[in-house]
Amino acid sequence: MEFMLYWVSNTIDNSFMKFPELATHIKNHIKVNTHEIEVFFKFLTEVSVSEKSYLITPNTQIRHSFFVIKGCLKSYYTDNKGDKHVLQFAIENWWISDFEAFYQNEPTKLTIEAVEQSSLLAISKENLEALLLEAPIFERYFRILLTNAFIAQRKRVLSSLEKNTKERYLEFCNSYPNIENRVQNYHIANYLGVSAESLSRIRGSLKC
Repeated sequence: MEFMLYWVSNTIDNSFMKFPELATHIKNHIKVNTHEIEVFFKFLTEVSVSEKSYLITPNTQIRHSFFVIKGCLKSYYTDNKGDKHVLQFAIENWWISDFEAFYQNEPTKLTIEAVEQSSLLAISKENLEALLLEAPIFERYFRILLTNAFIAQRKRVLSSLEKNTKERYLEFCNSYPNIENRVQNYHIANYLGVSAESLSRIRGSLKC
């Protein structure tokens, strides 16, 4: 496995103007004013991850959660046989981390790898706690994110039980617009739990 390659800058200056993507994302979930957005941004740091390098590796302590400004990453679990199971892709305007490890202060179980050169904004566990003390409105924002993540996971499980590969692939395209042009076919197949050959046949007859 390659070394984990990323850098974290100092606190961002003029972040509200520099990264409007996150400000828009926040406003799409909760009502906040400019001052509250500025408070949020002062707790963030910039992260750059090279293509095919690792943001998170298993059995380590993770102190950050990451918002994708630009790029694409994948999160996967490696079982005892060495088989990889893709759990999530994160593209622009998605949050990604090993959330169980992040919130429970446990060693990581997941690997997060950059599919593309990626630019992220990171918030540490300590800074998150400080943010919620200074601006409690963001408790609602993160609660909505966690609720949405739980619902999405439940829908994915039910989809795997009730729907065929074609239907699941269309749902995937809806969740990750245009990602089929950015991620290799076998990674998408792994995420969907189907063979690459089966997915290729479906993609040959559909366009997302």
